[in-house]
Amino acid sequence: MERVVGSDGGKVYQITSSGTVAATPTVVWRILTDYNHLADYLPNMKSARVVSRNGDRVIVEQLGIARFLYFSRDIRLVVQVHERAPNRIDISMIDGDMKAYRASWELSPLAGAAGTKVVYNATIEPKFDVPGIIGLSVVRKDIARMMAAVFLRLDRQE
Repeated sequence: MERVVGSDGGKVYQITSSGTVAATPTVVWRILTDYNHLADYLPNMKSARVVSRNGDRVIVEQLGIARFLYFSRDIRLVVQVHERAPNRIDISMIDGDMKAYRASWELSPLAGAAGTKVVYNATIEPKFDVPGIIGLSVVRKDIARMMAAVFLRLDRQE
């Protein structure tokens, strides 16, 4: 993960995280695209609900909380999800409490073994001030917690 300066001087976080799970790509796909249940296992997400679906395009509203040291802030995002079955999910913000939010999930079957390599990429630019090096550390920890929760859920294969 790295923090770069955006075109307007804001802080942009570019994130890449990956890992492998025992679940097949089909199971991983089913879990990652079950948007109404994301809040069941994602830390900091209060709720997620599908607003509309049109083929491989889904509009999802997500309500969460961002915590920075002793401060917290509610975050609302409305995102468009483009499902590129069976191996890619692209997410882009339509409205919400960020200047920019783009993310993707990429799934690849493991060669010669049951399981899936899962890669998450995101570019996030908050509308609110995130304090310097402390902010980078907090965002890094939040992403690590999110990915750990995702991988734990995927490994349960339910």
